[in-house]
Amino acid sequence: MLSKNHLNSLEYEVMGACIEVHKHLGPGLLESVYHQCLVKEFELREIPFSSQHPVLVDYKGYEIDTVLKADFLIYDIFLLEIKAVEELLPIHYAQTLTYMKLLKSPKGLLVNFNTTNLYHQGRKPFVNDLFRDLPE
Repeated sequence: MLSKNHLNSLEYEVMGACIEVHKHLGPGLLESVYHQCLVKEFELREIPFSSQHPVLVDYKGYEIDTVLKADFLIYDIFLLEIKAVEELLPIHYAQTLTYMKLLKSPKGLLVNFNTTNLYHQGRKPFVNDLFRDLPE
């Protein structure tokens, strides 16, 4: 059963994979490099994921096929968006929250690989109303 504790465990598992990639590569590379290395790391850890997951938009009851792609959807429920930028901006937060809403993902994680300390400076977890309504 889906719960807050389960999603928090997923965050820990996903963050561990991100830290492993960052430990080997460090900051300063393109987002696409980190993306491909995360694909390999998720495979090595046997974490089910979808890479470049399509984000469809429901507009007035019509499903619109957009060009939007979420970086990763983990276990079909947990969103991971990655960046390699000097600084995370409000638009990155908005993108993550909107993707979570459209994908019906109760918890998400935004990770910026362009930092010296990924855990303390490079991550931003998000939850939404779907998360708040889940049991512990």
